[in-house]
Amino acid sequence: MSAGVHIIAAPGDIPAPHIEYGQLAPMLIVFGVAVLGVLVEALAGRPWRYRIQVPLAFAGLLAAFVWTIVLAWRHEPFHVAAMGALGVDGPTLFLQGTILVLALVSLLLIAERSAAHFTAQASALPGSEAEQQSMSAGITQTEIFPLMMFAVGGMLMFPASNDLLTMFVALEVLSLPLYLLCGLARRRRLLSQEAAVKYFLLGAFSSAFFLYGAALLYGYAGSVRLSDISAQAGQGAGGETLLLAGIALLSVGLLFKLGAVPFHMWKPDVYQGAPTPITALMASCTLVSAFGALLRVYYVGFETLRWDWRPAMWGVAIITMVVGAVVAITQTDIKRMLAYSSIAHAGFLLTGVVATSRQGLSGTLFYLAAYGFTTIGAFAVVTMVRDAGGEAAHLSRWAGLGRRSPVIAGVFAFFLLAMAGIPLTSGFTGKFAVFSAAVDGGATPLVVVGVLASAIAAFFYVRVIVVMFFSDPEADGPSVVVSPATATAVALGLTVTVVLGVLPQPVLDLAGTAASQMFVR
Repeated sequence: MSAGVHIIAAPGDIPAPHIEYGQLAPMLIVFGVAVLGVLVEALAGRPWRYRIQVPLAFAGLLAAFVWTIVLAWRHEPFHVAAMGALGVDGPTLFLQGTILVLALVSLLLIAERSAAHFTAQASALPGSEAEQQSMSAGITQTEIFPLMMFAVGGMLMFPASNDLLTMFVALEVLSLPLYLLCGLARRRRLLSQEAAVKYFLLGAFSSAFFLYGAALLYGYAGSVRLSDISAQAGQGAGGETLLLAGIALLSVGLLFKLGAVPFHMWKPDVYQGAPTPITALMASCTLVSAFGALLRVYYVGFETLRWDWRPAMWGVAIITMVVGAVVAITQTDIKRMLAYSSIAHAGFLLTGVVATSRQGLSGTLFYLAAYGFTTIGAFAVVTMVRDAGGEAAHLSRWAGLGRRSPVIAGVFAFFLLAMAGIPLTSGFTGKFAVFSAAVDGGATPLVVVGVLASAIAAFFYVRVIVVMFFSDPEADGPSVVVSPATATAVALGLTVTVVLGVLPQPVLDLAGTAASQMFVR
């Protein structure tokens, strides 16, 4: 029997973990509000939950945004926080600020959608038939607010992750609440639940790829920290098979969250089946967070290997732009059309990633902010157009909307033109930023494909405009329900889309300054 030697370290020999709470305050505030929201659900009476959850969520997101501005205002160099697990630099703060603002606008839609149903449920007497009916219909769903806050907290952590394990945890924290939120549609319950199950199964599958890739990279570098992987790859250490296989598998998990082809099949189904305010949250905040994580992985961890991964990213960007634009032409559901539009825009954004330069990084950051506000505004308009069955999702129901409600139809047409990249809109400025960066980076053929895909995409955007303004309205056509919070969300999206198209330079400068700070070690 062999004897073992056990060395027990004294408590004083183990250094206490150093947590930079000030640098991590935006994430901690959001997670703290999410935990408080869970306690409200457990302890507060049903009539009080909505009245507490909505102000709490708004206050938490606003406080986190203000703290993010304070951190950015200090102009401090790159910080590695939480024992190296998180990086706080220019791109991190820019992305976190963008996510928080977009989450605030999305919360306007979510809170207002819940308000009418909550009022109907609260008016029912305890134990009455009305209460039982409202309960069975799922009218009271105030748990949506802490779930949203957990998801937003994960979105803030995802692009800040400085090692692959932290990034995986952030990926799960943002994904699991979204799986639940996608299944909460009241009127189209079966479609919503089907979308949630598809999203969960495919999301779990992609997470397995991500984790397997992280394991291979750990086997190559002996560390999951991005800087260590980059240093090991830069030295030309052996084990190239582990390195390249790890990059490929890790990329599958990241590209899935973007909805890039061929990992896009979940996106149309989930966008169509999820409640439209949740779709707006996913189409804006989740896309920003996922691209932030992709930028950190490729620009920090794999920057020395760009000649290995750039050809593969070329292919992904090309098929993503082409498939998103071409398949969108065949769609007759507004939300599915916007889903394929989002896929095409993911391809446009990947051209900025392929540039592998500060200009490409800054252009991608600007594009994410501009597209986020435009897509929230578009989905907010979708929630307004309603008929007896709920939202009028089929394109034929939008016929003649320009005559019934010219203002709403005109605003939606402007959002569509911005997505198409028409000049004097934020979409044109964003595409110009990423395409010019790609040209400077030697990816001119990729830009040519992007321009052609944009021309194809313009067709289905214009088709919707033609249906709205040049078709006869149906006798039983949908009505437009304008409510204060949704109108505010539309106005904010419209204002930002116009300002970033006419006067984009301040935000471009801000994105450029943020991009320059990622390279500070």
